[in-house]
Amino acid sequence: MINKRLLIKNLLNHSDENSFYDKKQRLNISNKIGKAKFIKHICALSNSNPENNSYIVIGVEDESNKILGVDFYDDSKIQNLVNAYLANPPKIQYENIGFPKLQKHKVIGLVTIHPTASISSFKRNAWKYPRGTSFYRRGSNSMPTTEQFELRNTNKPIVESIEKIASNNLELTLTGVFDFINSHNEEYNPQFKVFKEQFVICWAGKLNRINGQNYYSRVDIELVNEQVLLFYSVLDEVTIEHNNSSFIITEYVKLGIKEEYQHFPLEKVVIHFKDNGKHNMISELLFKPPAYDRTVLHHIYNSNNAILEKLKTGRSLTKIEQKDLEKFPTTYLICALNDFVDAKDNLEASKLFLRALEDKTAYILYKDSMRILRKVRYQ
Repeated sequence: MINKRLLIKNLLNHSDENSFYDKKQRLNISNKIGKAKFIKHICALSNSNPENNSYIVIGVEDESNKILGVDFYDDSKIQNLVNAYLANPPKIQYENIGFPKLQKHKVIGLVTIHPTASISSFKRNAWKYPRGTSFYRRGSNSMPTTEQFELRNTNKPIVESIEKIASNNLELTLTGVFDFINSHNEEYNPQFKVFKEQFVICWAGKLNRINGQNYYSRVDIELVNEQVLLFYSVLDEVTIEHNNSSFIITEYVKLGIKEEYQHFPLEKVVIHFKDNGKHNMISELLFKPPAYDRTVLHHIYNSNNAILEKLKTGRSLTKIEQKDLEKFPTTYLICALNDFVDAKDNLEASKLFLRALEDKTAYILYKDSMRILRKVRYQ
């Protein structure tokens, strides 16, 4: 079992970017260019490592290797993105790795590209990369080619050595449990459970009882053996269940207009632990977008557009608009889910202005709304 925090340290200490690992300060797959570049690197690393894992470390300053961190990223549908663009796509995994010196809401992203014996190539056009293009790594560069080439194994011994050094042990596990419990206040009731005598999950959250149902907000869940954050939320509410072999997280979203809100199930994630020392994670999207009165939504949509225009031009908001700004991302989300064509684009256009506000509530809601749209889209 690999301790992912130790693995990242070993990758960064080993050498600069090369043919088995890359590093990025941030990941942006919300636009065509960022999406195409991400797929390019996945393709190149996969083709350059046919018999071993390859990695992308996200949240690191390129020149100095300084650990900066990025926001927690829910990757549940990112494999669908790779599958949509690549022929012979490798299996990839995005994990959020906590580091002690980072802010609470920041992590390091780790993309693991698992080996495949086939050549990956673009099966559709993406930005300036035409269909049929393959990539491979030459040092730290991802190089394009449209010609046939042979997959070569050159990195397997060194990658296996790095992974072996990063193997977990009892001291690291116990330290991880103590660190998790000590970093959470008592009101969040930090606790842990051991599965199959070897896996340890820690979790914490603020209990809210709504209509007879226990929900947890500000939830933090970590698989301590690998130091992987499985879930982190500021606003969302989840239910947590577990038995002898599984840990089950069901996430809910709170949506509504005119101060009438409901909790809608968004996604269920089941982490199943096996007797052979392995585990898998299965996610199921449960979300059914709620429908609202179109006349009311048109009024809300037009009000949001007016607020966005004022934010763009730097004009002052009225008191009513300032109050509406608190729900601005969520109401744009509802409009997008109800097929208002430009609602998602307008919401994306508000990012810089919401992030610049002194009160970060609307910006936090923005990030959560975009995450929900991404889940629904990739489903």
